[in-house]
Amino acid sequence: MINARMLRRNATPEEMQLWMLLRGRQFYGFKFRRQLAIGPYIVDFACHKARLIVELDGGQHADQLEYDLSRTAFLKAKGWDVLRFWNNALRESEEGVLMTILARLQARTLAGKSIGSDYMP
Repeated sequence: MINARMLRRNATPEEMQLWMLLRGRQFYGFKFRRQLAIGPYIVDFACHKARLIVELDGGQHADQLEYDLSRTAFLKAKGWDVLRFWNNALRESEEGVLMTILARLQARTLAGKSIGSDYMP
């Protein structure tokens, strides 16, 4: 059985890259947790204050659309918003990914409402 601790130990290079940028409240003061269990699911990164989840997806996720949709529906029902990025989006435009995350964090903490879930190119 896969658990959060095992996933933290076996992070992808992209997960480690993003974690180095988000950890320790260094990202505009927002606190993120990595590989956090929420209900039956383990999410890549979560900010409790903004109720925002950030997921990094590799090529293997193209076949898991139905699973991802039901997972996202569960998380949204619990009040979370989900941002998804492909791994190559982070590799190709780290700044673009970070600015998208920041915009969603600000929108959720200032307006206090969910904006939606989407895959970023």
